[in-house]
Amino acid sequence: MIRAGFLKRFRNSKTAMLALRFLTLEALAVYLLPLVFHMDPVTSDVQAGFYAAPSAAHLFGTDGAARDLLARTLCGGQVSLLVGVAAPLISISVGLPLGLIAGYYRGIAESLVMRTADVFMSFPSILLSLILVTVIGPSLESAVAVIGIMGWSEIARLVYGNVLSIREKEYVDSALSIGRSDFQILKDEILPGVLSPVFVSFSFRSGSAILQESGLSFLGAGIRPPQASWGGIISAAQDISVLTRMPWVWVPSGVLIVLTVIAFHFVGEGMRDALDPKMKL
Repeated sequence: MIRAGFLKRFRNSKTAMLALRFLTLEALAVYLLPLVFHMDPVTSDVQAGFYAAPSAAHLFGTDGAARDLLARTLCGGQVSLLVGVAAPLISISVGLPLGLIAGYYRGIAESLVMRTADVFMSFPSILLSLILVTVIGPSLESAVAVIGIMGWSEIARLVYGNVLSIREKEYVDSALSIGRSDFQILKDEILPGVLSPVFVSFSFRSGSAILQESGLSFLGAGIRPPQASWGGIISAAQDISVLTRMPWVWVPSGVLIVLTVIAFHFVGEGMRDALDPKMKL
């Protein structure tokens, strides 16, 4: 369980707090600005032209379909942040119970769960994700589901390792001796001890999920046009003329991907340090 003093120690991490503020402001910007200013990410402005340079009418310029890049960048941020939150939640919802079962019951359950996790981890995640999304059909829902399912094995192994350590504690033996059920022991004695590393992993998984979604969209197997995504916007940079002569098309989305992933990483590091059991309260 999250110990007293966690928030205080987390706030003492300047980089973690700065990263959290950045993510908060980014979330407010990508969700509120398009609504407040009625931005349209799909309608073409033929008068402005294709790949038009930044101007008063289009602050980030336009893309190859004459669509406003500021609107598409903001709406693409909605997709990335949604994937960054939803995909890790799916990974945890699958990996957490499987890791608990494998670590607590051992035996057949342990072999079945851990060997399946090994199989998942033996394949390059982006390759397997690309195949699954292609089979299911490119969409936001399929991208979230595939990325989430692909991450369950890491969560399961993390939980499994912690359960192996916790189940040897004296308070678990005491709970067994007084006749508490396995479900009660898992819920009350073991689960609180594995939640802290899972919380930390959630932050790191968020950054990884954003990168995976961007990669899938860049390859044309993620979010389908005309829906905006950062990876889809950057895919225009496959054209060498766009890459070298029209940086306004891909630089904003590229920079935001990097900054967002780094921010999630710093938040995860801050949580890890705040939850470190070796640190004094």
